[in-house]
Amino acid sequence: MIKVGIIGGAGYTAGELIRLLINHPHVEIGFIHSSSQAGSKITDVHEGLFGETDLTFSSEQPLNEVDVLFLCSAHGESRKFMDANTIPESLKIIDLSMDYRHKESAQGFVYGLPELNKKAIQQAVRIANPGCFATAIQLALLPLADKKMLKNEVHINAITGSTGAGVKPAETSHFSWRDNNISVYKAFEHQHLKEIAESLNQDKSNLNFIPVRGDFPRGIFATAYTECDLSVEEAIRLYNDFYKEAAFTFVTDKNVDLKQVVNTNKCLLHLEKHGNKLFVISVIDNLLKGASGQAVQNFNLLFGLDEKTGLNLKASAF
Repeated sequence: MIKVGIIGGAGYTAGELIRLLINHPHVEIGFIHSSSQAGSKITDVHEGLFGETDLTFSSEQPLNEVDVLFLCSAHGESRKFMDANTIPESLKIIDLSMDYRHKESAQGFVYGLPELNKKAIQQAVRIANPGCFATAIQLALLPLADKKMLKNEVHINAITGSTGAGVKPAETSHFSWRDNNISVYKAFEHQHLKEIAESLNQDKSNLNFIPVRGDFPRGIFATAYTECDLSVEEAIRLYNDFYKEAAFTFVTDKNVDLKQVVNTNKCLLHLEKHGNKLFVISVIDNLLKGASGQAVQNFNLLFGLDEKTGLNLKASAF
């Protein structure tokens, strides 16, 4: 069994991660650290796990007793943790924050998008898990970037569920504000733009990204379009070829909706051609393929397991 430790265990992504790991056939959870919930039962915070685990949050973090460490704390906290602790050389780390995603600050962390860096992930010790918006948008555009076909401006609109804002209450995450409502935020300036541009080998100014807050809990529905000389048939062949070995990313000739991917680790892509513009829809679950599910996918690659191990999740039929 592979022994796992979790830092920052009280948030949404940690709750999803724990749900996946307690059902993973090759995992034993050594500790789940939380400075705010130490001594409490996991199910006092993650109530949906009641009946599935008797684990409690720990104030201790015995790094020498685990094989891999998941960092689930807020952005900025992972770097503080790494600087403040002596990290065993053999300890593998998967960081779910944005602290090590950018090339100039990676410090040995490999960017953990399996569809882009699978071989590097398999050989890595430290993984920077991608952002949720970044995952959906990169998967929509990577085949074009790979063939250097992103020659013109790309226009992107993506709407995310409220869990993308994290578990800590904020003005724009309260039910009374979020329900029956929609709003734009950080237009053209979202923090995920930098990692998207790096993976696509694009200048940020070429990516016109409009993030939108949705009135639903989880999922990301992203659309992107750009001028492209390919016919839709050629584009579909290009995408199918690029993702032919991808475990969770699929191209479909039918229009897609968010419910097809919520509660799964899948990304579904749909392509259309309108005049000289190629239009791509990309849908994922922000907490799974956009966070904890992808982290487990990276965990599987790190330890030589099948990518799908522990991730056989099904979308709702309704």
